[in-house]
Amino acid sequence: MSTDRLLLLAPRINETGLQLLTAARSRGLSARTATAWRAPADAPPLVHLYGGPLFADAVGRELGLAALEELPGWLAGLPPELTRRSIELLTLAEARGLRRPAFCKPPSDKLFAARVYPDGSGLPGPDALPDDTAVLVSEVVTFRREYRLFVLDGRVRTGSRYALDGDLDVAPLDRDPLHREVAAFAAEVLTACAAGLPSAVVVDVGLLADGRWAVVEANPAWASGGYACEPDAVLDVVLRAAGPLTELRPTDRPYCRELPVVTG
Repeated sequence: MSTDRLLLLAPRINETGLQLLTAARSRGLSARTATAWRAPADAPPLVHLYGGPLFADAVGRELGLAALEELPGWLAGLPPELTRRSIELLTLAEARGLRRPAFCKPPSDKLFAARVYPDGSGLPGPDALPDDTAVLVSEVVTFRREYRLFVLDGRVRTGSRYALDGDLDVAPLDRDPLHREVAAFAAEVLTACAAGLPSAVVVDVGLLADGRWAVVEANPAWASGGYACEPDAVLDVVLRAAGPLTELRPTDRPYCRELPVVTG
C-alpha cells in the first residue's frame, strides 16, 4: 500500500466515507479517518480529503490541499431554461429585505438552514452572520424526482436518485426508470454551462412537478454524500476534487476554496 499518499476523512464519518475507505484501500491507497479536527502529525506529503467544509478549513492549508468548489454565482448564472425558476445571488443584508417566500441557501457552506423562508426576516441576523455573506435566493418550485451526479472532466461518472416528492428515496441511477432522461439533461447542462464548475464536482438535477427538467444545485464533491452512486467512481471524483495543491490543474485554480490559516 502506498505510504506517500493518503485519503483522510473527517472524524465524523458517514456511509459514503466508509465506502470510500474500502474503495481506496482496494486500489492500494492509504486511507483513514482523522481522530481529531486537526491535521495529523504523521500525514504523508500527498493528501486527499473527504469531509465537510469545517474539516477542510481546519486541516486544508496545513496539509497543502486544493479543495475545489463551484463558483458561488454558478447556479444564479444559468439560463432560465435550465433552472426553470428565478435565482439570484444576494448578500445576506439584501436577502433579509425579502417580502415574499423564497428558497434560501448558502452557495456551499452550511452556514444556515437551506429551506423555504416566508420572507427575509427569518434569515440569520447581523449578530450571527456578516451582512456580506452570500445567499442564493430562489423562486419556490416543487421537485418530483431528484438525482445526484458525480462529474469528472465534464462527464457524469456515476449517479443516484436521492428523493421522490421531497422524501429520501435512494436508488442507483441505472435502476431508475428515467435514467436516460437524466443522462440527456445532464449532458445538456454540462455542455452548455461548464464555465463556473471545476473539473471535479457534484451536480444535482431534478424533474419538476410540471414535467420539466431543471438544475437543483452544485456542490463540492469532497463534501457530498454518494447515496447509491458507485463508490469507486465517487472516489475518482473526490481524489481530484480535494487533493495536493502541487497537483492542481491550472484550469481548476479559480475554483480553489480559500482555506484559512488555523492557529492554536
